[in-house]
Amino acid sequence: MSLNAERSYKMKLRDVENAFKYRRIPYPKRSVELIALLAISCTFFLFMHTNKLNSRLKEMEVKLQPSEFSALGLTGNHISGHDAGKHDDINTLHGTYQYLKSTGQLENLDATQLNNTHKAERDFVFYNRLEKTGSQSMTRLIKQLGERNGFDAYRNIVRPSRPLTDSYEDEKDLVDQLYELGDHAAYVEHANWVNFTKHGHLRPIYINMVRHPIQKVISAYYYQRHPLIFAQSLMRNPNKRIETKQYFDTAFNDCVRKRVPPYCVFDNHNPYNGDWRRFSLHLCGNSEICTHFNSATTTQIAKSNIEREYAVVGSWEDTNVTLAVLEAYIPRFFANARKVYYSKTEKFTVNTVSHDTHLDKDVEDYLSNSFSFEIELYLFIKQRLYKQYIAVHKDEFQSP
Repeated sequence: MSLNAERSYKMKLRDVENAFKYRRIPYPKRSVELIALLAISCTFFLFMHTNKLNSRLKEMEVKLQPSEFSALGLTGNHISGHDAGKHDDINTLHGTYQYLKSTGQLENLDATQLNNTHKAERDFVFYNRLEKTGSQSMTRLIKQLGERNGFDAYRNIVRPSRPLTDSYEDEKDLVDQLYELGDHAAYVEHANWVNFTKHGHLRPIYINMVRHPIQKVISAYYYQRHPLIFAQSLMRNPNKRIETKQYFDTAFNDCVRKRVPPYCVFDNHNPYNGDWRRFSLHLCGNSEICTHFNSATTTQIAKSNIEREYAVVGSWEDTNVTLAVLEAYIPRFFANARKVYYSKTEKFTVNTVSHDTHLDKDVEDYLSNSFSFEIELYLFIKQRLYKQYIAVHKDEFQSP
């Protein structure tokens, strides 16, 4: 594909008339036979998965690996497997509070030191959302808050495909176009972290959302095998092959146990990222090192970016905590976030695909090892989020 052809899929923000409305991308005409085949296939797949969509929703219990450099300044020795099951586990909000209190850190905990919003050089939110973390829910919430709080909300035009990382030229192209949007705005796109100042522009307010890395991959596995989602991906990419019945029928546990390539091989050397397994990639950036899966170096770069650049990285696993922190740390954009969200939560629950989240012991052990650094980053983010919440809600934890 030529450079011009590749850039034809880039967003043209001047053409966006209303926030969050997709611009139609012309697709090649398909033959009557292919359309008929697609319709029959989708009907068949929907029939096959009727029972699966009603399968039990059991919370996955993953043995979390200790964080070598946690947001609380702890080493792995402080987070033993023996302590992980206790009520005061530091990977919970209450446990984080108790640890800060017992070590004397609570008294000096200052929200201003935990908030990077003041480092932003323009009144502009850049949400480079991670896949399968509830990002569509946050996107919808931002749209609603934009109407209420008086800022413009934009998102990118969906492209049939995109590379794992963007080139320097693509980064600059993105930053230049976002500059044209002006201030008092928020922008959403599946993109890796971008250093705006490197391209001669003012630093924005960075935010993101996360989810447990293994839960994230399980969700992606079944999401991509949902008949409707698969049919939509065929329409976006006419050259995509139609998969076999076995592809849709294989349970995640069986796929991982058999190490079916490329979907269920989670070794460090596997370049596959179709299930968005590289949790740290979006938070690390577009350097080659950021493409490494479950890498100690990539993890540390991502942690550094979070500590230095991101105002808030939240999670729908802690909905109230996340919304409260967004309200307190970025009030210009997220004032009344909890009120708007809880007024009609069904508006923000989209594309939920029911699936079995149970993990067999051997599969769980393999994945816990394969995602050890990704889990470390996840725990680091959650501990930082809890610290941010505690810093502005200390009174809620005081005994009566």
